[in-house]
Amino acid sequence: MTRVLVASNNPGKIKEIKAILEDSHAEICSLKDLGITADVAETGSTFQENAALKAETLSQKMNMITIADDSGLAVDALNGEPGVFSARYAGLDKNSEHNIDKLLSKLKGVPSGERTAHFVCVLALSVPGQPTHFAEGRCEGLITNSRRGKGGFGYDPVFLIPERQLTFAEMGDAEKNKISHRAQALRRLRENWSSWTGAGQ
Repeated sequence: MTRVLVASNNPGKIKEIKAILEDSHAEICSLKDLGITADVAETGSTFQENAALKAETLSQKMNMITIADDSGLAVDALNGEPGVFSARYAGLDKNSEHNIDKLLSKLKGVPSGERTAHFVCVLALSVPGQPTHFAEGRCEGLITNSRRGKGGFGYDPVFLIPERQLTFAEMGDAEKNKISHRAQALRRLRENWSSWTGAGQ
């Protein structure tokens, strides 16, 4: 079984990645699993640049296949904010509750029909000695006026899927993993897993 490092300590992300790649015959390891404390600075101006920075740095450091994701929320009424700054929108402590508070405050008074937004996820797959591959997913939705639901993480309580009239936080993991931006990117990664990694499926 191929060991694969996921360059994250976010338990929500790790859980989603393990669930969607469970049939790829890969042993998914987090930074914590391997005792890695390296914190790669996200200095890129795009999701792809940041994902590549993390994947390539840790793949070289650990000499193993590494997946890194950079993802975020883009709100049309805010000219694409918070974008690449989604995790640290309200400060470097990356506090999700504070991020949501800031987002809702900036959207105060914006009508529901103008609260369109989308989640983006770019996955970078770095195999030592090979070019980096990318898989991207995008999910369209609306920002609610207040939090709804107890599940998920990050902005999930305020990201509504209009067709279902549910936020990500109101969906179960199985339903979210069918449509989320990360699920879409992971499915594209899984489709190309053998050719990109050389590992059997």
